[in-house]
Amino acid sequence: MKTSLFLISTGFMLLSGCQTAAVNDVKSDKTVNKIKKPTEFSIPKSLVRRQYKESGDVWERIRFSMDMPIPDQHLVNRYRQWYIDNPKHLERISQRARPFLYLIVQEFEHRDLPIELALLPIVESSFNPLAYSSADASGLWQFTSPMASHFGLDMNWWYDGRKDVPAATSAALDMLEYLYKKTDNWLYALAAYNAGEGRLREAIRYNEARGLDTDFWSLKLPTETRQYVPQLLAIADVVKNAETYGINLNSIPNKPLVEVIDVGSQIDLAVAAKLAKIPVTRLQKLNPGFNRWATSPQGPHQLVVPVSKAHKFKQALANTDVNERVKWYKYQIQNGDNITVIAHRHQTTVDKIKAMNDINGDKIVAGKFLYMPHTASQVILDVELAATKSAAKQTHLKQVDTDPVQSQHASVSSSPESKAGHTVQYGDTLWSIARVYKVSVEQIISWNNMTDRDKLSVGKTLKLYQQVQHNNPQMRL
Repeated sequence: MKTSLFLISTGFMLLSGCQTAAVNDVKSDKTVNKIKKPTEFSIPKSLVRRQYKESGDVWERIRFSMDMPIPDQHLVNRYRQWYIDNPKHLERISQRARPFLYLIVQEFEHRDLPIELALLPIVESSFNPLAYSSADASGLWQFTSPMASHFGLDMNWWYDGRKDVPAATSAALDMLEYLYKKTDNWLYALAAYNAGEGRLREAIRYNEARGLDTDFWSLKLPTETRQYVPQLLAIADVVKNAETYGINLNSIPNKPLVEVIDVGSQIDLAVAAKLAKIPVTRLQKLNPGFNRWATSPQGPHQLVVPVSKAHKFKQALANTDVNERVKWYKYQIQNGDNITVIAHRHQTTVDKIKAMNDINGDKIVAGKFLYMPHTASQVILDVELAATKSAAKQTHLKQVDTDPVQSQHASVSSSPESKAGHTVQYGDTLWSIARVYKVSVEQIISWNNMTDRDKLSVGKTLKLYQQVQHNNPQMRL
């Protein structure tokens, strides 16, 4: 989705959702009043939950908790039919959702929010926590940086809370609750999540001024938003009636599959994986919010681990000295140093030093610090290689691997076929380069040890790998 402008009660604008919306109507707090609603489309906030928490399958638990009416609207019907005709799409998504869906459902029920909204990650990111859009929206819930910051998600060199599934889920529900309080109508709230509250308000005022109906279906909203809400409703109907429609949603146990553990201090992911007795690739897949080989020195230090490993991990962690949790140290560059000399002196390799410090050339500056692996330790290299492989397998540009409305689906092969290089020219962006080479922004970021906030420098050479793409049919509306 594109980036949207979202207005908050303090009277300034923040980026929200993923669609650009220019909003100029908010001049003072007076204009930020509740939007009047047509009662026929209002969903009560206090839902009467049916008692299906003992079900063995999360999908069944969702199915029997659904209360949101599905209207007989043209786009809803078209999207429903597309999912029925393309059953593999939701089957793949249900597999991706497996580790986190129970956690998400628990949070929705705890807050007494419509369970249908737990399916929003299908629309936003196809349940890919590493999804990234050209409009700088990232993660399962597709937060932009400003809106993520507004709702309490940290973003720095070490960590991106937008990709941290538990943290981003909490922030997304905060945002949805805020929107519902402002609109008192869930269809309005969903539209505002996508297009921005200001754009929604403008559409309502436009119809009111002309004596037109102001229900969601009558509003003059951006095309993407007019598709976005029907798409979620269609998905909800398909999930609710999956058996009738012949959709096989891979069963997900109705119990916690992961546990969030506060380790209390910075820790190398490879060390944590060893303590948890799981492969580092698996730990990274459960913790996509970490950009580096370790948690941030300032936190957060929450790690998601499989429930089956949680108890022994806590025991092993308690028996591990804090100083043993980090397998690197900081070295201050001295006059006359170069990377080769430093690598030889500290019994490591130039490639390791460059990878740990995001160095592309050979230039270093006296007085600055370098992160260095401990002597004879392979842990950093293991994490680096695991991260590269994991990213190549899991990350796809959101607009390439999302629901049919957005674009054609493309499954990108997990292994690179041939290496190439691109020298950054004036005006280049990660998005434009990704389009030329038919790869994703996240893959470029991974191959070049970057973060999605790094800026491109003219003359810099980016490593690229050509991929094989298999396009699936696009839904035609």
